[in-house]
Amino acid sequence: MKQRRRTFLAFAYFCIVVLMVFVAQAWGQTVPPEQAVTITAKKFQFTPNEITVRQGAPVVLRITSQDVLHGFSCPGLKIRTDVKPGVENVLRFTPDKTGVFAFHCDNFCGTGHGEMTGTITVTP
Repeated sequence: MKQRRRTFLAFAYFCIVVLMVFVAQAWGQTVPPEQAVTITAKKFQFTPNEITVRQGAPVVLRITSQDVLHGFSCPGLKIRTDVKPGVENVLRFTPDKTGVFAFHCDNFCGTGHGEMTGTITVTP
């Protein structure tokens, strides 16, 4: 009977220690810092047009237009916003998958509109 009790107490102690380790790790985890990217839109380009971010890390895109109304659309990451001239247009997202995702202007802005594109690369 005493051996059974000791075994039970040892097992209970082990479980408590393991639980404490998991709780300490969970409390110690921090959210990665937000990555800010400033983008300028003008006929017929985005600058920069190649952006690299990390999977799971929050991203804020600060997009301004220097001339007319543009759009910023990245269907693969399910993000979109209008880009109004003279206004800082803020778009926040957290990429949940890796890969290279195309973005483009989706508000017609003139004859070179179709070339107003870029990519967002999400790394692990």
